[in-house]
Formats: sequence, structure tokens, C-alpha cells
Amino acid sequence: MSTYSIKDLEQLSGIKAHTLRIWEQRYNLLSPKRTDTNIRFYDDDDLKLILNVALLNDNGFKISKIASMDRPEMREEVMKLTERSLTHDDQIHALTICMIEMDEERFEKILSSNIIKLGFEQTMMNIIYPFMSKIGVLWQTGAINPAQEHFISNLVRQKLIVAIDGQVLAANGKKFLLFLPEGELHEISILFATFLIKNKGHKVIYLGQNTPNEDLSQVYDIHRPEFMMTVITTSPAVEYVEEYLNGLSKRFANAEILVTGYQVIGQDLKFPANVRQLNYIKDIKDFLEELEAVPLEK
Repeated sequence: MSTYSIKDLEQLSGIKAHTLRIWEQRYNLLSPKRTDTNIRFYDDDDLKLILNVALLNDNGFKISKIASMDRPEMREEVMKLTERSLTHDDQIHALTICMIEMDEERFEKILSSNIIKLGFEQTMMNIIYPFMSKIGVLWQTGAINPAQEHFISNLVRQKLIVAIDGQVLAANGKKFLLFLPEGELHEISILFATFLIKNKGHKVIYLGQNTPNEDLSQVYDIHRPEFMMTVITTSPAVEYVEEYLNGLSKRFANAEILVTGYQVIGQDLKFPANVRQLNYIKDIKDFLEELEAVPLEK
């Protein structure tokens, strides 16, 4: 069972720690435990409770009313809200609850209903991608455990692969080679980029996770793509990213290299002329729209 500080609860629920302490005292809403050294902590049940409380409170339920509900009643109200609510924040909040509870059935239901209402691309752009970015940060800071992050990542990965497989192969378009560096396993962003690129009629050679440099060179020599794209989340380490990108730039001098990820965004890095930083997933869409202004080769 995971343990959480009140700051972790604040990060996950969006409710200020000060407010949580007031609710705890006034409504007996939470029952923190204490370590042997008298440090307060909360468990998974406390986190699930406060996530449900936050969602109800954000949708107009008074805290006094919420505090009077038992757990089944509270969960039922939350499920009703997520089924009818179209606000992106509400859906992200509901998915966070699914992650903590590892509730695959509920996650699938929320995701499927949003895809029906918004379409796959908009669901990914406005709900899943912000959600994955949020839990990526929380995982790195230790607010959630690796099992919870892997559980959700694999469910999203499955949805992306099905969506990519369902796309019609284009007869023209530019060639993109997509890969993750050696040691890099976080695949969601590069899979979504694959979906977006193919959706615009371009060709994708997808190498995926943990691509050795030798394999990358061999595939490049065969296909000669105009563009290469990678996402650097954990590997290489931030102090080696610039060196790694310089190496890619020299080895693939005739390609434009697109790069994004936690180890790139917000870092003070200098890029060679053929390396382009993408800060957000929207940057990929903007880049693809730039290409549309140029006639595609047959």
C-alpha cells in the first residue's frame, strides 16, 4: 500500500493542504496515520476518498453534504458526474481515481465514452495527454507508485496501437522515422505522434522503445526518411542530452530531427541546425500543418 503526505494529496486532488486540514478537523473527513516518529501520512483509501470529494465539490456539492455521504453513495454520485460531464478537468480527475483504484473497467468506460463524444484525437489531446503528463510528473516526484503508472500507461498504449492499426496507409507523404533512445521506455508520446503523423497522410517507420544506435543507422540507410523524431523522458540523462542530439545531428545530417520530452523541455540546451525542439504535443500538429503548405511528393 502506498503512503502519501498532505502535499501529495494536494498535488493529486488540487485541494490546498490548508483546506484539507480544515475539512479534516471540522468534518472528520480524513483520518491520518502516524509513523513511529509521529509523522502524519495518508494511505490509498484516504487518497481515493479525497479525489472523490474534490470531484463532487468542483461540481457544486457542498462539503457538508459530501461529508454526510457514505463511501458507496459518494462513489455513485461520482460515477453519475463523469458519465454526463464533458469538462476535461472532470474527466482527468475521474481517470486519476481509476488509476489509484486500478479500475480497468471504469477506465475503459470513461475513455470510450469520451472517444464517442469527442473523437479519438481530441480525447487524446485534451484528456489523455494532459492526464499522462500529470501522472508522469507525479511518478517522478514519488506521489504515485510505478505500478499505478504502468497500469494506466499500458491501457493507453493498447488504445493507441488499435487506433494506429485502424489508419489507412497513405500512398504519398513524407517519411518519418520514430524511435526512442537506448534505455528509454516511455512510449505514449511517440505512439501518439505516430497517430498524428499517419493521420495527416505521411509514412511512419516506427522503431519504438530502446532503439540501439546501430539499428537506427541501419534503418535510416534503408528508408532515408526526411524526418526523425524522438522523445527523451528519462534516457539519456539530462547532462548527456546535448551530446546525444549533436551525435544524431552529425550521423543523420540530411534529416530534420524533431525532439521533445522532460529531459529537453525547459533545459538550457543548444541545438544544431537540423534539430528542432517541440515543447508540447500541439507543436507536432503545428509542424504537420506547416508541411501541408508544401505539396506532398508522389
